[in-house]
Order: sequence, then C-alpha cells, then structure tokens
Amino acid sequence: MKSSNPYGIVGAAIVPHAPQFLSLPESEDLEQVARVRRSLETIGERLRALEPDCIVMVSNDHGDHFVTHGVPPFCVHVADEADGMHKHRGMWAIDGDTGYALVPEMERAGFDLAFTMNAKLQTAFTIPYEFMGFGRDVPLVALFVNAYVPPQPSGRRCHAFGAALQTALQRLGKRALLIASGGLSHYPGTVHYPHPDLETDQRIFAEIQAGHLTHLLSYDDWELDRTGNVELRAPLILAGALGENRPPFTALLEPSWHHIYASAGWDLTEPAPARDPLRYPAMPPARARLAEAVLTLRTRAEAAERFLDDPIAFCQPFLLADDEREALCAMQWEVLRDRFSIHALLTSGAAMQISLAVKRRQAG
Repeated sequence: MKSSNPYGIVGAAIVPHAPQFLSLPESEDLEQVARVRRSLETIGERLRALEPDCIVMVSNDHGDHFVTHGVPPFCVHVADEADGMHKHRGMWAIDGDTGYALVPEMERAGFDLAFTMNAKLQTAFTIPYEFMGFGRDVPLVALFVNAYVPPQPSGRRCHAFGAALQTALQRLGKRALLIASGGLSHYPGTVHYPHPDLETDQRIFAEIQAGHLTHLLSYDDWELDRTGNVELRAPLILAGALGENRPPFTALLEPSWHHIYASAGWDLTEPAPARDPLRYPAMPPARARLAEAVLTLRTRAEAAERFLDDPIAFCQPFLLADDEREALCAMQWEVLRDRFSIHALLTSGAAMQISLAVKRRQAG
C-alpha cells in the first residue's frame, strides 16, 4: 500500500553483510546463519510491498577500492551495472541515473558526493541484497561511506548526510528504500577479531529497538574504533534520514565469536508512535493573558493579597475568558496546568504565593 506522501524514504533497514553468510565455513553456527537469513527475508518482503522505485544501499569499502588511490568520505556508483566480487562475481544492475542525480542534489546540501563508474560491488552490498530477496536485475543505488581509513567522516557528519539524503530523494520525487549494510562490533584483520564488544552492542541495539536513533551520535571516532563499530557509520546515515522516535517493526541481535549481527526494519508509511505528553508543554498563544495573570500571582506578593481580597477584581484587567477566570478564581491549579497548559512553574509558584499570603494573614 502506497504512502499518502510518495516522496522520500518509505522503508529502511539495518542489515549485516558478513561474508561467512555466503561461504558458510565450518566455523559458523549454521542455525544462527539461518535465523539471520530469515530476518533479512522478512524485512525484504515487507519493504518490497511498499512498491519502491529506488533502492539505496549504504555500505563501506573493505580495502578493495578506496584505500590508496582515493578515499572519499562518501561516493556513489553511477554506471548502469557493476561486477560483483568473490562468490558473487558477475554483473549486478546499478541505478546510475539516480546515483548521478544525487551528486548535485547533495552538493546543494553542502556535501561533495564523489562518484565512481568502475568500482566493483563487494559482498557488503550483494549479500544483504540477495538475502532480502532483491535480484541482480533490480537496480541498486550503491553508496560507499569510508569506515576504515582515517580520517573517516564523523558520526555527526554521517547523520547530517542521512538527513540531506532524505531531502535529496524527496526533491527527486523518489519512493526510496534505504538499507544500511554493516555489522555491529567486529575487528577484521586485527588481533581483536575473536573478541567483539557485545556489551556495547547490546546497548546500541536496545536504543535502536526503542527507536532512539540519535543515541548513535553519542559515539565519537575513538569509541567507534575501540568498540569495533567503525561500520556504524552506515546506520548513522540511516538514523539521520529517519529521525527520532522510530522503532523498527522487527529487530534481531545475534552474537557470534567474531561478529555481532544486528538487523532491523522500518516501514515509514506508518506514522511514528504517539508519545506521552510533555511534562512541560508549550503554552498556547491563546492563553497569553491567563499566563500573565498567573505569572503576576507568582512573582508579586501584593498581587496575591489583592487576589485573596477580591479574585474577580484581580482578574478583570487581564480580560480572561469565562472558563479561564472561573478556574483561576477557584484556584484550580491543576486545571490551569493540565487543561489550559499554563506552565507548571507558574501554577506551582502562584499556588505557593497564595499559600504564603494566607499564612501571613493567619499569623497577623
């Protein structure tokens, strides 16, 4: 079912891309791999039902292309096809037209997006693409983010890139899926490889599952490196595009001895869940005179005395509506706070000022 707003990102996912999913070495728990694959299949089925006309996948180079000759922070593939790698060799369709169109759109937002016509598609792109049910013939917008070669784009820069990407896709009139491909903690090529940081990843996953995507911004470059989460830059781009208060419709965390696999899917055609009312809501403009009356009571002791002498006369200069005047004269502080949205500091302060005036009279 199409969204009432057909523009921009309509669905999104965070997915792992470990090559072990394809090679299935003896070191792997095949039941775990099957659970992860089922998770990706479920997400892919839900996202395909959104009828996208553009699929954007963000992932990182692993030392195959952008490591010595040129290392752009962000790069998009703009050919119409690209050769796969390893067990996914052969041609994969690329949505080069959308990729090219993104370059000037992202420049308008302050991002100099590089482009390539000859980079191969690593399994970081093709494994999740295949497992989610997209075939080689379904064109892909392949976006590379530099995750491993310092200086990488910061988490904040990635988040801002995601927000700009959402705007760019809206400008292009696209119904887009955004797929962030990357593991949670792992340390390829280092002595730390057998020791992923499960404690940090459980904390990250819990926040993602709750929809608190801006939590990802709390990790600086050093922490991303230390915790094995340099690839979190792709989910950071997704977080910037989706915004806050976006719980996924499904999520899975699977720890292994070398990777912490995480997957999550979002259907953005559904409204964000309602939140509890603010403890300190904004005061409505229509209640400005009422707010001024309560502020006067809060800040001026002599006003409290006048109010106790004659509440109606006190209210008269403020030109209050009948229901406002009745609530104030009856000192219904909770009604003033909760029904009329007068700030709690004003209502509680006014109640205190009236209470002090009463005590003075009783003592006098």
